[in-house]
Amino acid sequence: MKLVRFKQQGAVKIGKLVDGKVIEFQDLPGGTSMRALLTDYERLKPQLEAASGHGTALAAVQLLAPIDDPQKFLAIGMNYQAHADEAAAAGIPIPTSQLWFNKQVSCITGPYDAIELPLVSEQLDYEAEMAVVIGKACRHVQESEARSVIAGYMVTNDVTVRDWQRRSPTYTLGKSFDTHGPLGPWLTTDDEITDPHALEMVLTVNGEERQRDKTGGMIYNIFQQIAYLTTVMTLMPGDVLATGTPAGVGIAHGRFLRDGDVVRVEITGLGAIENTVQAEKVR
Repeated sequence: MKLVRFKQQGAVKIGKLVDGKVIEFQDLPGGTSMRALLTDYERLKPQLEAASGHGTALAAVQLLAPIDDPQKFLAIGMNYQAHADEAAAAGIPIPTSQLWFNKQVSCITGPYDAIELPLVSEQLDYEAEMAVVIGKACRHVQESEARSVIAGYMVTNDVTVRDWQRRSPTYTLGKSFDTHGPLGPWLTTDDEITDPHALEMVLTVNGEERQRDKTGGMIYNIFQQIAYLTTVMTLMPGDVLATGTPAGVGIAHGRFLRDGDVVRVEITGLGAIENTVQAEKVR
């Protein structure tokens, strides 16, 4: 299924996308929380699959971030070799193990919402990534069993403010500005994806291609990532893992995002998100 959160006539709803139409789910115990739905997904799955009706044209609703309330939004750094090499050329040391950092959940925004160019920086950068969404509470997961805890996949852009990234050894500040975590356009459940490591990812800025790679180019695949993280912590339903970006980020070429730029990230089988850069206004 392609699970969506959307707004229609001012109300937030949850549903699924079928043949270009959104079918709303009725009487969900968790209301409009995708995290709550995933927590009870196995029991609810027959009800969700059976949901039917005429639906509403996708163009007639506003798509929201499929998950807006995860307990964790984690991301791995320099997980494609070519990107690690270009980062090293920019003065960022290549890690010798998986390098994880937090994106604060307050950065999450919708798949077509604006992303802000902060008042305090001119070094706004993009990072096309596949996001993995956890479906079960899990700890000490073996790599061979990791797929069993995945709910599904989304497209994300790990938007980064590079000078603020350098201000914090954990990267958290530069990764967590408001609006710098667009997610979507929907949550594609794991059973729809034959091989999550065989998907093509493309990022363009104003129609110009900047990044292209396949998810199989990861240094640490998503199953290794889950095994590594669950050695440390319990992952919960709805937790979001951004799995790394390929080469071609702006900092490597001195090409940062500017007010009015349109950034599009598309991943085979998962759809596309598209966000316009908008200069932050004084509040």
